[in-house]
Amino acid sequence: MRTKITRRDFVKSLGAGVGWLGLGGCGGGEGMFGAGERPNFVVIFCDDVGYGDIGCYGAQGWSTPHLDRMAAEGMRFTDFYVAAPSCTPSRASLLMGCYPQRVSLPDVLFPSGPAWTRDKTDIGINSDEETVAEILKERGYVSGCFGKWHLGHHKKFLPTRHGFDEYLGLPYSNDMCPENNKAYPPLPLVEGEDIIENNPDQSRLTTLYTERAVQFIEKNKDSPFFLYVPHTMAHVPLFVSEKFRGKSEQGLYGDVMMEIDWSAGEILSALKRCGVDENTLVIFTSDNGPWLSFGEHGGTAGPLREGKGTTWEGGMREPCIMRWPGRIAAGSVCSELTTTMDILPTFARLAGAGLPKRRIDGKDIRALMFGEPGAKSPCKAFFYYRSGELQAVRSGRWKLHLPHKYRTLGSAEGGKGGKSVGYKEGEVGFELFDLQNDIGETRNLAEEEPDVVGRLKKLVDKAREDLGDTLVGIKGRNVREPGRI
Repeated sequence: MRTKITRRDFVKSLGAGVGWLGLGGCGGGEGMFGAGERPNFVVIFCDDVGYGDIGCYGAQGWSTPHLDRMAAEGMRFTDFYVAAPSCTPSRASLLMGCYPQRVSLPDVLFPSGPAWTRDKTDIGINSDEETVAEILKERGYVSGCFGKWHLGHHKKFLPTRHGFDEYLGLPYSNDMCPENNKAYPPLPLVEGEDIIENNPDQSRLTTLYTERAVQFIEKNKDSPFFLYVPHTMAHVPLFVSEKFRGKSEQGLYGDVMMEIDWSAGEILSALKRCGVDENTLVIFTSDNGPWLSFGEHGGTAGPLREGKGTTWEGGMREPCIMRWPGRIAAGSVCSELTTTMDILPTFARLAGAGLPKRRIDGKDIRALMFGEPGAKSPCKAFFYYRSGELQAVRSGRWKLHLPHKYRTLGSAEGGKGGKSVGYKEGEVGFELFDLQNDIGETRNLAEEEPDVVGRLKKLVDKAREDLGDTLVGIKGRNVREPGRI
């Protein structure tokens, strides 16, 4: 069965796609639909997990056997990006298929509390935006979210108002609590739209989310479903259940990663036990790079430069594993540029659903997932934003940093025992890197490749016109309003 579409809707969506493709970006919106086989979808989305924190990406000091097996049975992505180096905007881009600047959620949101957060407490996801859960609902999907939301804590912004049938979790980050700052309200555990507990025991959160995810699979095994598990961990402060405390060589962070791996294993086992394993696409990734200032309580970006809060590779390139038995080749590797923004249009095409009425930035990446011969990234340019600042652009193998300041560790090592060390300010000019041969961004080739620099600067000009750039005082023409109280 194909979704019916009017000529008006088709022309509208096609026009949006052509407009964004003209920008040379990760354009979407062709207005085309898939075969409508309605597979199930599972997205496991961790917090602050770095590129080097999974065994198959080189983790040391702890093991992740379930995720490693998932990679052995599926595809490991080497050049997979989130659209922001922090929590809220990264989640917005995944669920809406857009750069967070387009939907005006470029910064981390906070609960009511400290005065400096006041301009980021009463906004959230706009009801006019369509999440992947809402798109899939048109095709009869049931959706559940178990974990950290962070797209607005007021009721009108919660998952149940944006396509999800079930929700259990924290509405924002676990450090936004009175223990960290007395001005914050009690940290709420929310079910549906109601607070069921204040300041919950965080050592049981990973297990709680996992149990609810398994129950959701068991309850909906006979219907198409979308399961979204955005873990609270491994965001500081770190918590782990007794069954994993002290299990890793590394310490508490390693213990937390082992419990996240266990959680993934429980979800994969439930899919198999319920007989839906071969009809389910499972994706594992994280929202941004590691929080390096916390040292032993933070992760590692492996060979990448810097971490969370920066637009160097360590802040926005993430581990990503996709598994779908019989559809995604076992043991395969994809080194083409892909992003979280591609999840919505890819799911929509696989489910035979339409795309959002509003313009999106993600692209259908089925050809890459299924290993079609000669498949290339549909993303012609990827723009690295931090808040409202456009700080870098990648096209193919080349990445150009634009002049900006960034945070970097003020000491050789991060903090110990859950304490962070301070940052110092770094500064970069127009610097060009060949990511194919220099993944660590160590050798500036701007003077040797002036034509490449010129080509990438033209892409930057178009992005600034479209999405804006506070670094140079340009307001984007195609930026939409957030939801407001």
